[in-house]
Amino acid sequence: MAGRSTRPTLEEVAARAGVGRGTVSRVVNGSPRVSARAREAVLRAIEELGYVPNRAARALVTNRTDTVALVVAESDQRLFGEPYFAGIIRGIGNGLAGTGLQLLLALARTPDEYARLENYLTTQHVDGVLLTSLHAEDPLPAKLEANGVPTVLGGRPPGVSPVSYVDVDNRSGAREAVGHLIEGGRRRIGTLAGPQDMGVGIDRLAGYREALADAGLPEFVAYGDFGEAGGIAAAEELLAREPELDAVFAASDPMALGALRVLRRLGRRVPHDVAVIGFDDSAAAPLADPPLSSVHQSPEEMGVEMARLLISRIQGETLDDPVIILKPHLVLRDSS
Repeated sequence: MAGRSTRPTLEEVAARAGVGRGTVSRVVNGSPRVSARAREAVLRAIEELGYVPNRAARALVTNRTDTVALVVAESDQRLFGEPYFAGIIRGIGNGLAGTGLQLLLALARTPDEYARLENYLTTQHVDGVLLTSLHAEDPLPAKLEANGVPTVLGGRPPGVSPVSYVDVDNRSGAREAVGHLIEGGRRRIGTLAGPQDMGVGIDRLAGYREALADAGLPEFVAYGDFGEAGGIAAAEELLAREPELDAVFAASDPMALGALRVLRRLGRRVPHDVAVIGFDDSAAAPLADPPLSSVHQSPEEMGVEMARLLISRIQGETLDDPVIILKPHLVLRDSS
């Protein structure tokens, strides 16, 4: 209404519609216990007055906040520096589009932050939670479920049996990459493995080891944190220990890019002297020098599926399959 300085109230809507306050509340919150005639009168009054429901008051009635949280248990450097996380967030955003649900990004970088976040998430501030990049036997998923907060994980952390999660078949992806190196005649194949307190790190190392065991070849392992700096350190360690390596499988593209830098500094030609394969097939892979072979996964697809599962759980639907495993595939470029 022109010249109005305050927001219209529920009582004003009720007076305009000629109904009780409770009837307006039921219409606003989608209750079926309202006659068609009363609903029409209330909706007309809402439109005429420009009434906007108070979200906090609505949450008290419906026990819904229309908000879901994405929890990332990583440093700012990894979150904003690695394309994997941007892809996950894009996918989740696409999966939530049109649902009316708002996405809250929550970072947990220290034990104190994690404790505060746990208290926030378990006290009815969100309708559901998405978690990714979890380490070890993280207690948060079980605590959220115990408090009635629907939860979906991106990747399955070791030691945890979550109700619902989306993951990539990391083991088969690593086996395919190392199998390609073996078929190409490589016999001293090292790996830059990811953290062993994460399911993704464990599974990619297991796939590497399975492929070598099947071929009767020795294994050479150094560990990193999936980041480029960690890849540089792990590659330096591995090549100092095993200078005759003729191939490297890295558990992430950033670590593979770090290995390329170390090999160039050491004067080792890629792929003539040492072949290199990463895991992610990130946007940086085809731009590397030489272009990087990599196991393709789609973090955006993972994010979309995570959002889809969470929406179903928030709505109380029975899931036919609460676990989704996405299939990766190897993309070959000049580095192998």
